[in-house]
Parts: sequence; C-alpha cells; structure tokens
Amino acid sequence: MMHPRSAKGFTLVEVIVVLVIISFALALVGTSISRNISGAEMRTAARKVAASLRYTRTKAILSKSQQVFVVDTEALTYLAPERPEEKLPEGMKIELNTARSELTSETAGGIRFYPDGGSTGGNVRLEANGRIYTVNVAWLTGEASVERLDD
Repeated sequence: MMHPRSAKGFTLVEVIVVLVIISFALALVGTSISRNISGAEMRTAARKVAASLRYTRTKAILSKSQQVFVVDTEALTYLAPERPEEKLPEGMKIELNTARSELTSETAGGIRFYPDGGSTGGNVRLEANGRIYTVNVAWLTGEASVERLDD
C-alpha cells in the first residue's frame, strides 16, 4: 500500500503574498523613520539658530557695539558675526520677521542686537514636512527662545 506523498514547503503564490506583505511593512517603517529624522533635523536647526542669535547678543554686549544676525531666505542661510555662514537642510523653508529698517533685500534681512542686550526683535520661522519651529527674539531683552507651533 502506497502512502500519498505529503507536500512539504510553500507554493509560489504563498511566497509572493508573504514578500508583498513584508515590502509593505518595510515601506511603512521607512516612511516613519524618515519623518523622525526630519523632526530631529528641524529641532536641531531651530536650536542652532537660537544659539547663533544668543551668540550675536552676547557679542554685542561684550564688544559694546551693535551686532547683526543675518538671514537669507532664498539661499536658506544665516550668519552670526565672525562665524561661518550656516546652511539649512534642503527642503526646509525659512522666514524672517523683523523691523522694516533691518531688511536688506526682498529675501534677506537681520535682527540687530545692541550693547545693552536689547534688539530690534522679531523671529525666525523654520518649516518642513508640516513641522514649524519659531525662534522668537524679544525686542526689550534680546533673549531668544524656541517654540514649536504645529503641536
């Protein structure tokens, strides 16, 4: 009496279905990871802008002279006195809100800090992938603070 051979293994259709499910899962994980990296880049960029603004304020106080923090919204750059120009990551938008007297062109301007610690005030707004960070500068004290707006 012969026993029928029991099939061991998977059919081609089963293997293809499993591969499709795995590829969808990897696509979802990849998207999730890239958004987290983008969030980390946004946070880092906002903190670096705030640090450069604080540096400019400190420089004005210590040198007893006016110092200007400059932003170019078209080139995606910012510049603190006696520091190299910093470039923001591609895909990020930057917006400068400052006193009209501090605008140098349609796409560039600055926030001026005075020897007493005060400033012209304003803010630098960073946006990417639906995330928005604003670095605010108080005109009276010149203090810079970071705020996330998309919560």
